Amino acid sequence: MKSMRAKRIASNTAVYIILSVMCVLWLIPILWLFLQAFRLESGGLSQKFFPAGYTFQNFVNLFTNKTYSFARWFGNTLFVAVCACVITTVITLATAYVMSRFRFGSRKMLMKIALILGMFPGFMSMIAVYYILKALGLEQTLLALILVYSGAAGLNFYISKGFFDTVPKGLDEAARLDGASRSTAFFRIILPLSKPIIVYTALMAFMSPWGDFIFAKIIMGDAVEKYTVAIGLYKLIDKENIDKYFTMFAAGSVIVAAVISAVFIALQKYYVAGITGGSVKG
Repeated sequence: MKSMRAKRIASNTAVYIILSVMCVLWLIPILWLFLQAFRLESGGLSQKFFPAGYTFQNFVNLFTNKTYSFARWFGNTLFVAVCACVITTVITLATAYVMSRFRFGSRKMLMKIALILGMFPGFMSMIAVYYILKALGLEQTLLALILVYSGAAGLNFYISKGFFDTVPKGLDEAARLDGASRSTAFFRIILPLSKPIIVYTALMAFMSPWGDFIFAKIIMGDAVEKYTVAIGLYKLIDKENIDKYFTMFAAGSVIVAAVISAVFIALQKYYVAGITGGSVKG
């Protein structure tokens, strides 16, 4: 008995040590970027981990720079993220509810097709998507980004469907017996009980535009005023700008990370409940 307990303690200790080392290694680049955001000396990449001096001026310069407007980039990204979040959440949850509650002839085939299509990375379609948007006259517009980020929402229903599978179907049947329509049962009964999966779906949709670079760059091209934060911050560290704007880039990265982290931390309990509740077999 004591031998088994000693082995368990030794095993847990080894696991905790490994996780602690991995955590430190993961935090080092984040800490370095944070310190660079407050670095006093100008210039590009620094060989020193800890700067010689610190200042808040980099954040001031980030919002007052007349050549590159981070405030506009931030506003563009926030607008796209909110719109894509709303559209994606509505489409995903509606599709998931249909796949969970209805039984029709092509249901399984559609689910298999969605699963197969979801295995391919989205950037494989970016050239075709760009020419379609160009033909519609939507290139270099924020509407194009909203359509791109919410266009595949109907394929990402599996986790939401798994969650709806855990909601008793008797609730729908009771509502139908009381004269409620399918849409009424969905919006007034099922959705109020599905806060975790709603938050999970909305959070994932909201976070996507903040980190996407490929689609945003292809669609926006040289329209600097329409940039999102991903391509805007990258512009600050290209060959001709890195020595001048690197500390501003670091400051912008900290702001973006702080926004996403704050939203995620605030909604973390719903995120975990949503992803675990949607991981059942349906």
